[in-house]
Amino acid sequence: MYDKSSDVYFELLQKKLSQIKKPPTRTKRSNSNVSESDRLTFNSHFESGNLGQVRCINAFEYELYIRPDTNNQNYRLWFYFSVSNVKKGQRVLFSIMNFSKAKSLYRLGMTPLVKSTSRSNWERIPERQCYYYRAKNKNYILTFLFEFDIVEDEYFFSYCYPYTYTDLQKFLFNIERRSLSYFKRELLGLTLQNRRLDILTITEAENLIPENSKKKQTIFVCARVHSGETPASFMAHGFISFLISDHPHAKLLRQHLIFKVVPMLNPDGVFLGNYRCSSIGHDLNRFWLNPEEWCHPTLWSTRQELLRLKSDPNVNLDFFIDMHSHSSATNGFMYVNHMDDTRQEQLIYPKLLDVLAKEFSFSDTRVCRDMSKIGTGRRALGEMLQVAKHCYTLEVSFFCFTQDLSKHVPFTQENYINMGKNVAMTFLEYYKLAPRSSYKQS
Repeated sequence: MYDKSSDVYFELLQKKLSQIKKPPTRTKRSNSNVSESDRLTFNSHFESGNLGQVRCINAFEYELYIRPDTNNQNYRLWFYFSVSNVKKGQRVLFSIMNFSKAKSLYRLGMTPLVKSTSRSNWERIPERQCYYYRAKNKNYILTFLFEFDIVEDEYFFSYCYPYTYTDLQKFLFNIERRSLSYFKRELLGLTLQNRRLDILTITEAENLIPENSKKKQTIFVCARVHSGETPASFMAHGFISFLISDHPHAKLLRQHLIFKVVPMLNPDGVFLGNYRCSSIGHDLNRFWLNPEEWCHPTLWSTRQELLRLKSDPNVNLDFFIDMHSHSSATNGFMYVNHMDDTRQEQLIYPKLLDVLAKEFSFSDTRVCRDMSKIGTGRRALGEMLQVAKHCYTLEVSFFCFTQDLSKHVPFTQENYINMGKNVAMTFLEYYKLAPRSSYKQS
């Protein structure tokens, strides 16, 4: 619906590109010729919104600036804002001026997402209407062309599919009201801004009886420690939705395994529209070794729960999976700890996931011993604290997965949700709970 092939688009783009190839000495243009009533109205004062500054060049061109993460100037990637006061057929050139990352999926054809009040489904702006380049000041800029078609609509633009704190709370409330015997929601803690840190337990009730002589394997999954990595929430959503379903394989998993899920580790950062950090500007995924309760309450509470599970004689904590999203890689893949004599065993699960999920690539899975990542959940909990035998970072691209070894297929929300489902389904094969012939790649 947003694919406009008018020559006017390409005239505007050629004009912009000519300036890029041979940048002129730029002087500030007066905005006096654009009246307030004729200017577009921008807004990001809503949950997870991010837009820091707008500069009106003329009626057909606007420069946009991402607001850095709260209390941290180093991260500028996530954007989410609305535009209104448009005219029918109005064609506008938008330039996002201050990305903090050089390497980007925009080079592979990723484009911003757009929806409007009368069309609620997110769509990608066509690739030929976007251009990503490096400016003279070394900042990276994304320029895209867009035509507005419905005057009454408010248009929303986003880096990726939004998944807000409220989205999660509605999702969990709707599950909780069903009073499922195998689903338990608890408050693990509160954030600095007094938001909920939820922990979910999904298993048959008899598995939680302490007197049960046979210990059940426990899988611990968490997501959204980095606030702007929304695909991780869609994966967690799919993971939870499948496990609580009436599907025979979900029932089998609940009978034999205990699942613990912390679906949003950084609610404050998510609410504020940050890309990576908490409300005080900390990258929480570097503090798993030594979180402090006063400034990293969600991490501290989650770590305490993991250590409690490790020391519980009735629990066999086998897996820790931390769900993330990647801004420069394609496909889904895993970071795996290198644990010498058990290295090959650590690769079994991602190999099985590769067979089941078309969006996942075992060939992209990496054994990582980067010292800068010693404070991540995977390294700290796996190598240092050894809370679980298998500790993984599960990454999924913000943009696409590769099909037939060559074609780039953009991820949809359904793809991310399906990835989460397949993360759960893979445990059927790993623990040999059902023959592979009873399910197939989806």
